Amino acid sequence: MKRCLYLALITGNLASLGCAAQPAGSAPAAPAESAKEALSCLAPSNCVNSLDDYSSLPPLRFVGSAADGKARLMKTLAAFPEARVVSNEALQVEAVFTTRLGFRDQVLFRIDAAGQRIDFRSRSNVGLYDFGKNRSRMREFTARFEKESVQ
Repeated sequence: MKRCLYLALITGNLASLGCAAQPAGSAPAAPAESAKEALSCLAPSNCVNSLDDYSSLPPLRFVGSAADGKARLMKTLAAFPEARVVSNEALQVEAVFTTRLGFRDQVLFRIDAAGQRIDFRSRSNVGLYDFGKNRSRMREFTARFEKESVQ
């Protein structure tokens, strides 16, 4: 156990080392976080979202159920060959976009069924400045999403 704690201090991750005291196959409990917290930008120079005033990017709007909005979101994501979906939950989708230079940017989408909107955050995984790539990507994504119809 001491060895596990020491390795966890070095790596910062107890669970990935198999040292955590939780039943096998169970997921660690995570506190519920609001969309504002989950989609916040710590460094506005390499991140944009649909919730902060400085980003001035609107959320994605849809008509119908959350399933309708998600279907439209997934169809739009499929139109981007540089995008790879890494997590697909009922009301949240995470994708990684890889640029031509090999940089990876994380895009997190959260579906608000009651508000018929999809909020997002797009941020660079490396560096403090993205040269406007996240903003231009999400503007293009929004334009494609608005044109997309689910059949």
